[in-house]
Amino acid sequence: MQHIPVALDRCIALLAPAIELCESPIIVDATLGLGGHSKELLSRYPNLKIIGLDRDLSAISIARENLTEFGDRIVIVHAVYDEIAEVLSDMDITNVEGILFDLGVSSMQLDVAERGFAYSQDAPLDMRMDQSSGLTAGEILNTYTHQQLNRILWQYGEEKFAAKIAENIIKARSSNSLNSTKDLAEIVKNSIPAPARRTGGNPAKRTFQALRIEVNQELEVLKRAIPSAIEQLAVGGRLVVMAYQSLEDRIVKSAFAKVTESGTPRGLPVELPDRAAKFAFVIRGSESATEAEIEANPRAQSMRLRAIERIAA
Repeated sequence: MQHIPVALDRCIALLAPAIELCESPIIVDATLGLGGHSKELLSRYPNLKIIGLDRDLSAISIARENLTEFGDRIVIVHAVYDEIAEVLSDMDITNVEGILFDLGVSSMQLDVAERGFAYSQDAPLDMRMDQSSGLTAGEILNTYTHQQLNRILWQYGEEKFAAKIAENIIKARSSNSLNSTKDLAEIVKNSIPAPARRTGGNPAKRTFQALRIEVNQELEVLKRAIPSAIEQLAVGGRLVVMAYQSLEDRIVKSAFAKVTESGTPRGLPVELPDRAAKFAFVIRGSESATEAEIEANPRAQSMRLRAIERIAA
């Protein structure tokens, strides 16, 4: 299975100053996936230890195999990334030198048809990142009210035709004709006027995104995860986050802005020591993937990269 980690060299460059701070640095790979970023980090820094988290048991199985050469320098935990504080506490770790988030759906999840993430392949309506628990997309589609469906399609997919799609989903399920990703993609297509379907790529993209977010509670988890991750950083430690859609990026941007803002009242000539920000931007704003990387890895096209550093205890 081909796996191309997004922004690999740039992420390592951003984490490097924090890794080089101490003799035995620890990095949390909060979205381990198949282990691409972790493998390169462990290869470049022989004194580095990584704690890798993932909610996807299939990804964990592959990552274990990919990272077996590093022995106990990599500890892999089946957990969602809003559980970082609990995972570190269980390991008696008080803080870490860096944390990396590579958000969204992984290459493996998209490429394995039966996971149900891709609208281009016919598959069961699953979409769970952790297939050991939680509601499937099919269960949501067959039990949510029109109001609930409309809300998630509008809120998480920014879908202008959310109400019509929700209406047609309810019609289809009442006639037992909503059983696969192909059925759903067809319902979406038939709910959107032809002129609107001619731009913006596959018309099902927004609906599938919205459902995936709802199934995995991605935004609610992220709202808890970023502030928690920030608190786990040692002084000089860095948090690096890659987001692939605007809703995720907005949450990250807001959390970073909050902790990098000084509490000193405007107009004072000096910074009040007890009001100074404890974090600073490593990247002012955000960065996107290079043209060369997008050409090599099209999934990097929508990526937004942000990073902050803890500058005070």
